Amino acid sequence: MDRRIILGLMAAAALAGCSKPAPPPKTELVFSILSAESQSSAQKDWAPFLADMSKAVGLPVKAFYASNYTALIEAMRFKQTDLGWFTNQSGLEAVRRSGAEVFARSVNPSGVDGYNAVIIVKKGSGLTLDRILTCDRTLNFGMGDPKSTSGTLAPMTYLFAPHNIDPATCFRTVKSANHETNLFSVAGGLLDAATNNTASMDRLSLLHTDIAKRTLENVQVVWTSPRIPEDPILWRKDLDPALKKKIADFMFSYGVGDTPEAKRQHAILVQIQTLPFKRADDSHLLPVREMEATGQLVEARNHKDAAAEAKAQAALAEIQKEKAAHPAG
Repeated sequence: MDRRIILGLMAAAALAGCSKPAPPPKTELVFSILSAESQSSAQKDWAPFLADMSKAVGLPVKAFYASNYTALIEAMRFKQTDLGWFTNQSGLEAVRRSGAEVFARSVNPSGVDGYNAVIIVKKGSGLTLDRILTCDRTLNFGMGDPKSTSGTLAPMTYLFAPHNIDPATCFRTVKSANHETNLFSVAGGLLDAATNNTASMDRLSLLHTDIAKRTLENVQVVWTSPRIPEDPILWRKDLDPALKKKIADFMFSYGVGDTPEAKRQHAILVQIQTLPFKRADDSHLLPVREMEATGQLVEARNHKDAAAEAKAQAALAEIQKEKAAHPAG
């Protein structure tokens, strides 16, 4: 046999020996749930949806709950989860670090697309936004999760950074918690003020319980951010394409139509605070990237750092160019 043929066969055999075996077929899907509220309430709301997804894709679908967004990002990074509902900022980090991509987004049941970050105080306290911004280190303040768009990024970008305020040196104490905890803490007088969002407050009103009603009656909003895009739904890029199609077929038909089954599904979606999901891609995250770059620009200007300002300005211009090429759907 020709020596070149022999060498070629040996090389092919060596490559075949080094190639990785195909991953085993999945036996279940793990869906991560954003941890804006308590796990017990989330489990009750999400169980019917995940059960319907399991039937549609032909695999058991387990829920993965975490106490903070970093845990959700890391779980997807290490392939402990396959898809999930993220906030915009945590979703952006999952795209950057966890091999994830946006494929869908939620839709506000109110009919108004998007939601707002807010700062709340106890009703009747007399506490105003101007008083909060005096930074005399006498107030106890509640921030959201560090990876929360409305609980941290939006108030930092649109309120604290433009006033050159660092919450850590502005307030007597700064505690980080989920939106539900912040609502109850302000209503109960444990915190003087805290970040929150309109979606979380709407979600609490859906409970129709005495404690929910009293909590909402005992807080008032003293600051509201610009509109924030709805939350993204992400999956791992390396999921099998056939499985992705099954998931997408389920997601984008769920709750659509006027049949009794569609109406049942629609009610389940409202319970998890969305209307039927819409298709999306990574361009959905452009507004939060713009928010992030705006905050970096303001911070650079506050510190009179010309190099950092030029870098942030260039990044912002590029993001705005991308945004113009991807008008919101």
